[in-house]
Amino acid sequence: MLDSAFLFTYAIAMFASGFVAERVSLRYFLSMGMILTGIFTYMFGIARTSNIHSLWYFILIQIGAGIFQTTGWPGVVTLVGRWFGKSKRGLIFGIWNSHTSIGNILGTLIAAHYVESDWAMSFVVPGIVIGAIGFLLFLFLVDQPEIVGCYPDSMPHERRVTNDSDEEHGDEEQVRHNDAEISYRSTPTERTPILARSQSQNHQREHGAGRPISLIDALYIPGVAEFSLCLFFTKLVSYTFMYWLPLYIQSSSTLGPTLSADLSTLFDVGGIFGAIAAGYLSDLTGMSATICMGMLFIASPILLMYQQYGTLSVSISVLLLIVVGIFVNGPYALITTSVSAERGQDSSLEGNANALATVTAIIDGTGSIGAAVGPLLAGLISTTGWQNVFYMLIIADILAMLLLSRLVVKEFASLRRSPTRIRIE
Repeated sequence: MLDSAFLFTYAIAMFASGFVAERVSLRYFLSMGMILTGIFTYMFGIARTSNIHSLWYFILIQIGAGIFQTTGWPGVVTLVGRWFGKSKRGLIFGIWNSHTSIGNILGTLIAAHYVESDWAMSFVVPGIVIGAIGFLLFLFLVDQPEIVGCYPDSMPHERRVTNDSDEEHGDEEQVRHNDAEISYRSTPTERTPILARSQSQNHQREHGAGRPISLIDALYIPGVAEFSLCLFFTKLVSYTFMYWLPLYIQSSSTLGPTLSADLSTLFDVGGIFGAIAAGYLSDLTGMSATICMGMLFIASPILLMYQQYGTLSVSISVLLLIVVGIFVNGPYALITTSVSAERGQDSSLEGNANALATVTAIIDGTGSIGAAVGPLLAGLISTTGWQNVFYMLIIADILAMLLLSRLVVKEFASLRRSPTRIRIE
């Protein structure tokens, strides 16, 4: 019930979070979300010291944590998308995305360290850490490159055109006025109100940034629906592993809860390598859907191998867990980062830069529904045998591949046409 309360709340709130993220300062948005997440995590832990035993207290805490944790993903993907261009985007996002696996590892190790002595600290310590980092973000985060004088390629060009035109008329005072006006309108400052940024937004509309788009409009962007549904099943597999792997290891071996939790972190170690590999291959080929399908195709038999042979010895379990992490988390990481940024800046938007957080929220929000459904189904199916849980995960991978099939066909068709275009040019 606690897992479901958090995951379903997270999935539903994600759509609203992306809508809000496009319309406010990400500096305030992210720092507020992290600090409130820390407070709710801390409140979960102090239930032990406060002798609180009401299930509804914990459910309400999980709902609050689920709401405020949704501020993270649309915000951070949008930030990285703003600061880095399209060159080597997959590799950059792949390396950057390792923070999710590192965070999972640290969170699991911290929880495992205290779980048998004082489980309250398993929540109190992470709560304090995320709250402190949220405060640092409030102090130092620069959420738009323009704030520190880093302009897109079009901005200096616009300034030069304006200056040349004014110099032809011999009005130097007007030149200075225009420079100041462009700088003022296009560059939000730390004093720009969080919800009242109309002058900056008006200037952005005039120069192609456009207005924030609706959720319905975002669904019409090519590939958004397919990748969203694919992520539903991909994230279902990933989160089922993340939530149930320590218990599965403990129940299928002689290891205790602490060692089982430690061993389960190898799944996230593999996820680091999988994210980087998927991003690099996507940059190399320009075929994101094909890379995802290929990794999902390999993941299915690897899952079956882990279920059959993972309990034979610790060394075999270590090797298979890393390999499973590579091929399960690789597509998940690629879709939630590079693909989301690419779809959010698609050419069909005609230069509208205000769609990135909305698209990211739609894709990750749909995936988060799968993340909520997977552990819930695993809990129900595990009573009939753990092998049935693995069969469910393999079926989910197959469905994810089928959902990408149309995009894969389009990518290969585009690949066949590209040599012809080169010869003509």
